[in-house]
Amino acid sequence: MKINKKEIYMEKNQEPLVSIITPTYNSDRFIERTIKSVRDQTYQNWEMIIIDDYSKDQTVNQVKNYQNKDKRIKLIELNQNSGAAVARNTGINEAKGKFLAFLDSDDLWDSTKLTEQVQFMLDNDYKFSFSDYSIMDKEGNLLNKVIPAKKQIGYHSLLRHPGAIGCLTVMLDRERIDNIVMPNIKTRQDFALWLKILKRGINAYGLNKNLATYRKVPGSISSNKVKAAKKNWYVYRKIENLNIIKSGWYFSNYAIRALIRTIFS
Repeated sequence: MKINKKEIYMEKNQEPLVSIITPTYNSDRFIERTIKSVRDQTYQNWEMIIIDDYSKDQTVNQVKNYQNKDKRIKLIELNQNSGAAVARNTGINEAKGKFLAFLDSDDLWDSTKLTEQVQFMLDNDYKFSFSDYSIMDKEGNLLNKVIPAKKQIGYHSLLRHPGAIGCLTVMLDRERIDNIVMPNIKTRQDFALWLKILKRGINAYGLNKNLATYRKVPGSISSNKVKAAKKNWYVYRKIENLNIIKSGWYFSNYAIRALIRTIFS
């Protein structure tokens, strides 16, 4: 979807509005802490768009409770379970901010995340940025592991390192990146979107500060290396339409690095 720049909300001499996209599905165990991490931001000019993907638990009621406390929190309820890509794209379509940020319903941000990243974007005139992040277990215990952000990532670099950009750390400038739409695939839609953007010649720049915490949940795609590998292969072949030789080359780069990390972690 092409953005009309006049529609992007930023009053004169005011900090740019950041639109935070948060899909939820049966997240009542975690969503309150996620919302609190946004409300605790030192940067105040944000809107949090929560898209509920037809939850069956108390997620919606919990979000509505926070809506009553803070009008910057917006809830969209989908009338059927549609998947993360549809949920995120629904939120993106409703966003009014100059900047887009992404935060899943079980992850957390450091209180200075938006302040530091918006300044990083503005000071350097970047269109796409990301940062370091920590890993915690399902119960919220830190695992003493930080994923560092590379200084700069381009299209071919990301193909070799599919996990180099953590979705919960990404910030995009909507005024300068058109057609921000995640492919409607079950998983790895974020990876596919980053590739789509980088393929245009835009680079992603890493902010080397730990500003977020990712919750590693047993059974998820990201925690299952075989499933993750299959999904990356799918993106190479079906979304990027790479031939078997190129796909194999990029996949072997990815697989070797994953094996080394497993051996030495």
